[in-house]
Amino acid sequence: MDMDEAKALHVQELRRGTVVLACLVRLATPDYGYALLETLNARGFAVDAGTLYPLLRRLEKQGLLSSAWNTEDARPRKFYTTSALGQQLAAALTAEWGDIDRSLRALKEGE
Repeated sequence: MDMDEAKALHVQELRRGTVVLACLVRLATPDYGYALLETLNARGFAVDAGTLYPLLRRLEKQGLLSSAWNTEDARPRKFYTTSALGQQLAAALTAEWGDIDRSLRALKEGE
């Protein structure tokens, strides 16, 4: 395995763990799946529909998201919103992310 392959593999692993947090943060404002998918990809969270939609259903089952159908437009869309529990989790995960960042910086500075 060369450096590019190793980097791609490990970057994918890092990003996979952040998609849940990205969804919880972004869905503080209601949005539908395809728009969320476009936003995440535009912001550097590479995710495909086959990964995102099952994730949204799982987060909803866990009580971290709520959803409602909007049938007012020509095309019905299911809008997702971060629940109160999801907002609490997003805050906790964001704090944890900050702790991890500080720890990594401390390790690097100690070299």
